[in-house]
Amino acid sequence: MATPSVEEFEREAAEWLAQNAVPRRAVEGDTFVWGEGEFSVSVFHDLAHDDEKDLLEALRVWNQKKAERGYHAVRWSSEFGGLGLDAAHGRAFQRLEAQYETPGGHELFGVTTGLIAQTVKAFGTPEQIERFMEPLLRTDIYACQLFSEPGAGSDLAALGCRATRDGDEWVLNGQKVWSSGAQFSDWGLLIARSDVDVAKHRGMTAFMVPFDVDGVEIRPIKQMSGGQSFNEVFFSDARIPDNLRLGGEGDGWKVALTTLGFERDHSSSGGGSGGRVGGNWPKLLATADAMGCTDDPLVRAALIDYYVHSTVERLVNRRAADNARSGTPGPEASLGKIMWTEGMTLLSDVISKVLGAKLIADTGEWGTYEWGEHVLGAPGYRIAGGSDEVQRNIVGERVLGLPGEPRVDKDLPWRDIPR
Repeated sequence: MATPSVEEFEREAAEWLAQNAVPRRAVEGDTFVWGEGEFSVSVFHDLAHDDEKDLLEALRVWNQKKAERGYHAVRWSSEFGGLGLDAAHGRAFQRLEAQYETPGGHELFGVTTGLIAQTVKAFGTPEQIERFMEPLLRTDIYACQLFSEPGAGSDLAALGCRATRDGDEWVLNGQKVWSSGAQFSDWGLLIARSDVDVAKHRGMTAFMVPFDVDGVEIRPIKQMSGGQSFNEVFFSDARIPDNLRLGGEGDGWKVALTTLGFERDHSSSGGGSGGRVGGNWPKLLATADAMGCTDDPLVRAALIDYYVHSTVERLVNRRAADNARSGTPGPEASLGKIMWTEGMTLLSDVISKVLGAKLIADTGEWGTYEWGEHVLGAPGYRIAGGSDEVQRNIVGERVLGLPGEPRVDKDLPWRDIPR
């Protein structure tokens, strides 16, 4: 069958969306109407448990509806239920879908479809690919990351959660933290320490872990913004079969870097259902207009600073996406991640100038106090997906060719590293 042109694809997709979704009154990013509808600029969810569960179920239902026509996976091959089209077709569908009322975004949805599915495709055996790919892309199952630990955040290679081989099984013991969406997940992608006698980067192994096995406990963490999307996950003699190992023994670092590359590219480009989190230029400008401060020269200068930054960021991300056509994002994704988190911080600074005391005093005025959720949440993304400092090291070493950061424990066996 001949590949449809973008125009042909758009006509067919527009017809399908018109039959299956309700048009938006205002399209965010194009037209923003001040004072209409719900105003949200939150970075992390602050929903009650049942409301967050309902959101994820609504996302699943809509995604599975799209899957009936392959619109959930426009760029994935028909082998995985997709359409096998290119990036231009994918962007075309995203533009069209943005014109309709669809469930709001959730990080777990993006992690499942944009990170875990991609990683399974990159490292999975044929049996694992057949088992997991379609369910992940359709969100028949949700899956989270199990990477960070209390003693191994930015230095992921220092992790200590243990995976001990016992015949055809592995026994898991240890703790993970900041696992977004774990309380709603069916599976987790775990990076664990499988060999303590080699250097820390070489002694890790990756696994797909089902959350219904004995010995897995999930505890939500209350955030200062009000929600509890993050979690601690504990493993106590949890047993899983070797056929859930992803990649070879000792390949965990390679698996982790691949997943994190997808995460940086996915986050900075606004991938996943619901698009970018937090505030944006249309909402910032509308807020400044409503506050009557756009004639203030200091505010105008701050507004243009943010506009220029967000425009350059968008162009950098488009270039990184074009360079990543091989399927695995390169170090350019780290530059996009840095620009994104810096943009979120800059937006916090500008909206503070625009709102003043209304940012921290709830006057009941539409579109004002809600900005506090952006300000409180934005710093979290300087850590998520690898801290800003790690991203700068990646850009410096892999893009600019600068000397590597000194690493005194690089070649030491993990068991000999002071902790």
